[in-house]
Amino acid sequence: MRKITDVSGRALPLRGNDIDTDRIMPARFLRAITFEGLETHVFEDDRKGGGAHPYNRHPFDVSSFQGASVLVVNANFGCGSSREHAPQGLQRWGINALVGESFAEIFFGNSVMIGLPCVTASPEEVQRLQDLIERSPETEVRIDLVAGTCVAGDLRMNVSIPPNVRDALATGAWDTTGLLLDRYDEVDAASKRLPYVAGF
Repeated sequence: MRKITDVSGRALPLRGNDIDTDRIMPARFLRAITFEGLETHVFEDDRKGGGAHPYNRHPFDVSSFQGASVLVVNANFGCGSSREHAPQGLQRWGINALVGESFAEIFFGNSVMIGLPCVTASPEEVQRLQDLIERSPETEVRIDLVAGTCVAGDLRMNVSIPPNVRDALATGAWDTTGLLLDRYDEVDAASKRLPYVAGF
């Protein structure tokens, strides 16, 4: 089981409310049988648009944000269709946590299922963090899920995550496959008692 109590690394600011899963992962890339390679298509259509951002290109294409592991977003991030591919693509790109004003419920749930924490903060704090990252992309951001804090340089802010989700991440209970493998002898013994599993 993988326990997640904190995440740290450089960050990437992505401004805008109501960024939906269709933008995060365009529908034409949902035909894959596995999630492999999805990282190359994250925000593909938005990235082709280029100049709608202060850097004259999409933040995911800005060299100083490459290698970032924390994504800082605004309100209602991940709204739209229920698309597991969206958090999968972000995680495979290298994102290990998100800080935002708010997250769409299904996106939040899909993220937790793969061990991708999404913490919330006030709009003012999120903007301060985005401003800081844009000024100093080399700044390391540290999110402490247990303490409920996010620290970046001189900026220290409170972040929130539902207690049950925090506990699931911190104890490793989010990792259902890991839980089964951790107690595989018990699972194997139980399966041998089930008549419909015999012979497999």
